[in-house]
This record gives sequence, C-alpha cells and structure tokens, in this order.
Amino acid sequence: MAKESVKARERKRIATVARYAEKRKALKAASDYEGLDKLPRNASPVRIHNRDKINGRPRGYMRKFGISRVTFREMALAGKIPGVTKSSW
Repeated sequence: MAKESVKARERKRIATVARYAEKRKALKAASDYEGLDKLPRNASPVRIHNRDKINGRPRGYMRKFGISRVTFREMALAGKIPGVTKSSW
C-alpha cells in the first residue's frame, strides 16, 4: 500500500493538470513554447501516473476498473465486481 503522502501528491498533480488545461491548450495552439516553459512542471498531463483507487499501488493498473491487478483479484474472488467470475477450464 502506498504512503498517504504519495497518494496526496498524485491527487495534487491531477488538480494542477485540470487547472492549467485550458491555458496549455491555448499556448500550444499559438506555438508559444516559452510560455509553456513558464507553467509549472506538474501542469503537464504526462506527469500523472495511474494508481489503484483503493490502495494506491502504481503497478499492474487496470484502466477499465481503476484498480490494480492484485486488488482486482481479491475483489473478483469476493464477488464485489459485478459481471466478473473466476475462469476455469
């Protein structure tokens, strides 16, 4: 499980990207790269890293569910994800 500070940092990055999205779009359309350089680094959407919504795990992220593979397996076996069943053949 990720530290709370790491999860908070990621949430802060997401908020910063949302705050500067329109300004970045306008600067890119105008090809004003010097203006883009003056924006905060965390205003770039490339710096966002997908994390598990439940425990913040950064690896093995499944976009469709928003959780990591480990959490997905636990929840699927417990029957907490609708429409997902354990496969056997």
